[in-house]
Formats: sequence, C-alpha cells, structure tokens
Amino acid sequence: MKDIKKIDEKELAVKTPAQAEQILEQEKEAIAVPDEVAAEVPAVGQAPAGAPGGGGRGGRRGPGGKDRKPFAKKPTGLSDSGLIEKVVSINRVSKTTKGGTRLAFSALVVVGDGKGKVGYGLGKAGEVATGIKKALAAAKKQMIFIPRRGTTITHEIVGQCGSAIVMLKPASEGTGVIASGAVRAVCDGAGISNILTKCHRSNNPINVVKATFDGLSRLKALRKPTGTENEVISNASSSITKP
Repeated sequence: MKDIKKIDEKELAVKTPAQAEQILEQEKEAIAVPDEVAAEVPAVGQAPAGAPGGGGRGGRRGPGGKDRKPFAKKPTGLSDSGLIEKVVSINRVSKTTKGGTRLAFSALVVVGDGKGKVGYGLGKAGEVATGIKKALAAAKKQMIFIPRRGTTITHEIVGQCGSAIVMLKPASEGTGVIASGAVRAVCDGAGISNILTKCHRSNNPINVVKATFDGLSRLKALRKPTGTENEVISNASSSITKP
C-alpha cells in the first residue's frame, strides 16, 4: 500500500474564504521578511539595543511610561499589482486511487482592476495557498472588459450557466450592490457600485460566477450619435413641427 499524502491540520481547518486569505497573507509576510532582518528583530520581552526602558513588551511608549502594542495592519483586497483579488470559495476535494484517498483544495478567485476589467479562475492543489496562487494566475490570463454607464451597467440582462440563472439590472446612484457573495465579488472587481441582481435555481458559487460573466460579457456599450445621426434627428423633428 502506498502512503497517503498527508495534509497539515491547518489546511484541514480551512472552511471559509476569509481563513484562506489569512493563510495567504501570512505566507506573503513570511516571504517578504529576509532572514537577516528577522535576525535583527529582538525577541518578545526584550527591548532593542539603546532603547530606554529595557523591560516589558516591545512597541511604542505611551504617556506614563507604559508600552503600547503596534496596531495590526488590516488586510485589504488590493494586491501589490494594483488589482482587486477576492477569494469566492474554498472546497475540499478528494480523489480515490489504488493507494488510498488523496485530499486537495479547490479555490475560486475573482480578479479585477475596478475600472471595467475583471476575470475569474479556478485552481486546485494540495495546499490552500498554492491553489489560490494557481487560481489568481488563471484569472489574470482571461480578464474581459465590461461596458458600464457611470457606476452601473448599461442595460438589464440575464446570464445563465447550467442550472444557475442570474438577473442583472442597472440601478440609480446610491443604491449600492444588491447581490450575493459570488456576484458581489465580480461587481466589485469590475468597479460596478450600483446594481440590482437576483440568483435563481442554483446557488453553486462556480456556476453563479460563470452565469454572471455570461451576462456581463453580452452587455452592449452605449454609442454616442454621430454627426449624420444628429442631422437625421433634427430633420425628423423639423418635419413633425411643420404644418
């Protein structure tokens, strides 16, 4: 019998996209800090050389001589490349082979620039972080441009994929994004801040994202009237007004 591939307990505990993003952020920070800089950082409970007040916790000193902990930086959806990256769903998948059952993770990611370009990708790997990186690379390769009218879409449309049906309807300024998690991620990536949506029949995140892209990709852009069209309109209006 072949040995079954072992997976870390931390990977098995991942159940939500937020936990997956947290693991990915931790790995990015660990890679960004070089070993030389990490060696110079003092241990917890020790003050750096030459700093007054050697004992206690590290950090800034407040009034009264007490040390303060530095504020933790909140992770945002904006990456270093300037793109909005959002993890829509994380699924634990298994494959039964002759040697046993192999576990893996499937990640669905949406990437956009907030200015009309957006794409989605699906990646699978033995670790959550690797699966997300594969999905991000696939999403960046298949980004499409979505026509907009201000902060909403140009007209009402219905997208479909499998049994999932998504209705997309333009909304006035101040409405916001009325959508579920999967559709909201696509709208945020495309820079659509006012829209009305409704999902019918299926709530599968993969099919819902594909149905949303099916509808958005078939949107027609607004076309400004040319000079000849303006003349035709003016002539038609003048002929109507004449007795």
